[in-house]
Amino acid sequence: MPDAGNRFDVLVVGAGPAGLAAACAAADSGAHVGVVDDNPGVGGQIWRGLDGQAPSTQAAEWGARFTRAGVTIISGATVIAQLAHNMIVAETWQRALVLEFDKLILATGARERFLPFPGWTLPGVLGAGGLQALVKSGLSVSGKRVVIVGSGPLLLAVADYLRKHGARVLLIAEQTPPARIRAFAMKLLGHPAKAWQALQLRVSLAGVPYRAGMWPVAAGGSEELEWVELFCGGRKTRVECEFLACGFHLAPNVELAELLGCELKGGFVRANEMQETTVAGIFCAGEPVGIGGVETAIVEGQIAGYAATGKTARAQSLFGKRTAARKFARLLEETFVLRNELRDISASSTFVCRCEDVTYERLAQHKSWRSAKLHTRCGMGPCQGRVCGPATEFLFGWRPESARPPIFPARVESLASAPAARQSAQQ
Repeated sequence: MPDAGNRFDVLVVGAGPAGLAAACAAADSGAHVGVVDDNPGVGGQIWRGLDGQAPSTQAAEWGARFTRAGVTIISGATVIAQLAHNMIVAETWQRALVLEFDKLILATGARERFLPFPGWTLPGVLGAGGLQALVKSGLSVSGKRVVIVGSGPLLLAVADYLRKHGARVLLIAEQTPPARIRAFAMKLLGHPAKAWQALQLRVSLAGVPYRAGMWPVAAGGSEELEWVELFCGGRKTRVECEFLACGFHLAPNVELAELLGCELKGGFVRANEMQETTVAGIFCAGEPVGIGGVETAIVEGQIAGYAATGKTARAQSLFGKRTAARKFARLLEETFVLRNELRDISASSTFVCRCEDVTYERLAQHKSWRSAKLHTRCGMGPCQGRVCGPATEFLFGWRPESARPPIFPARVESLASAPAARQSAQQ
């Protein structure tokens, strides 16, 4: 039977920047706070390794603040289902846990969006953030030839990190047209701190070619990645490499919010000025509300933490900071919008759903996610549509219609014993 008795004034799901900020704000208000996250340590994907050597000064400061807050940490636990309006069940590799709360803050972050193209399933083709995470976990890239493709500032940050760990970064291919990149550079002058960060990255990456208006069209190799073919200015270029890191924006993790009944708008969780969702007592911060980066996630997390504990004035004092952070996020969104040509890089035989081996040709015969799912099993594999879902949304404009429990693969034992655990917890 799942362990019962874990009850909190405020429960935060997610231990990335938004979750840490929310937990600190709630704890600062005197609440009994718990944080549940599926990683072995706090920091999320962006601050992975925070328990050891912090990836940045900002991360170290928030890590220290979180430690002082005295928050209960439940690591290595994945939320899989809802038992009642104020009760969820999380599963670890050992057991299942029933978690009760008065207020809930969702800080579930986002995942990388993959765009299928011939060869994208080869070993050596990874998400840009995924490759960075593997290196943080011990993968050696020393001397390895790496090509980084996609869109947005993340490409530069990943290139810098990999290069500092010994990788030979051969090329950064940005799909955004050169004119738009130049316009963005001028607008950065209105954001001095961001401009300084960008300048530091370019200096650090001196000698690494950066090509705007370039994107991948194929990757190849006998058993693993050996080369990538890129398109730019009407010509194709082939580059030999061991790793291809792809970063085509992020897709918000909104499945838990949907399961709890929170309304979505444009694929994101709807939240009011206090970060409260359409379900009373459930708040949301960070990427599920809108892809906005670390600064936006932190301030939204703080607002959610203060609002959840009734500290309205303290939450309102951060509104101006949130407005500024969101303004820069909108600039990034407008600049690095994915071009239409990327919808045509899949061949008819390219797997779009790699779990169930469903090709682009088979999916193109359908008019909706539901139809494709019923006839091809697209989205019914182990990833539960987390990879092919965002891809088909971009390619065909589809959106999954609902989230059903369990939102992650779970043991039958955990699901079968949940009702009994609920009754025990309520007694």
